[in-house]
Amino acid sequence: MGKKFILVSFFILLVIIPSANAQEMISLQTMTIDLWPEYDQPNMLVIYKAELSPDVSLPAEITFSIPVQAGEPAVVAVGPDASSVTETVYETRVMNDWLEVSFIATTPAIQFEYYDPSLMKNDAQRNFDFTWPGDYGVNSLVLQVQHPLEATDFTITPASGRVVTDTIGFIYNIIEVGALDQGSTFNISLGYQKDSDALSIENFQIQPSATITPGSSNLFNLDQWWIWLLIVFGVVLIGGGSYWYWRLGRQETPAKKRRHRKTDEQELADATPGKNVYCHQCGKRAGPGDRFCRACGTRLRIG
Repeated sequence: MGKKFILVSFFILLVIIPSANAQEMISLQTMTIDLWPEYDQPNMLVIYKAELSPDVSLPAEITFSIPVQAGEPAVVAVGPDASSVTETVYETRVMNDWLEVSFIATTPAIQFEYYDPSLMKNDAQRNFDFTWPGDYGVNSLVLQVQHPLEATDFTITPASGRVVTDTIGFIYNIIEVGALDQGSTFNISLGYQKDSDALSIENFQIQPSATITPGSSNLFNLDQWWIWLLIVFGVVLIGGGSYWYWRLGRQETPAKKRRHRKTDEQELADATPGKNVYCHQCGKRAGPGDRFCRACGTRLRIG
């Protein structure tokens, strides 16, 4: 019995130890963390864009830790590259102050998003503290902090990085953290002033791609040519229907007249069947109902 127990334990260790080692060997080649305060919700939108190291065997189980108050993640997606990720299934479990989100990465690119409600608001003052919990080692970690469009007096601690502005008008602080070992954390605090509760997405303004000069036209524009085609088709359809109706009327009219004429003749012939009246003066046959001869005008002798 003791030998069997030892053998079973040995085989269990053979399975568990390689799996644990494989889990420890998972690392991220690149990791970009975007912090977007008050973007499309009155919270902090946190976005992970990561790529697994080339030496990670796929598929691999990935687990990210997020603040438990954040609740379910908004996006968990994987793909062959950052531009073609699709959402995948995940599982969660609470570990103290953290919510662990686990999923299977079958491809190296990962996008992971959640909303952190711990963005503090005190009148116009906003404050937020972020911690990267060190779930995995990262060869190159970059933080990108977006300024809300109406924000002023924006501060970041530790003060570092460069400032850039995109084509929409968003200002970003770019902080290149560099390499971090697994278990190494990174903290950042930010603050700014904002008088309204308007979200950044509400301030977007759609601008035309090019100025349209007066008098310019383009009838073959993709947005217009099909409308003209429908108009021309409708005119042709109406015109053709009208012509067909007119032609059909011309063909039916003579036939109707012939039928009416035949009917009149039949009525004249059938009006006085077997009673032919002739003028006693000129011998002309009279029609039904005649009182005088149509040829000589003599009063007819009607029996």
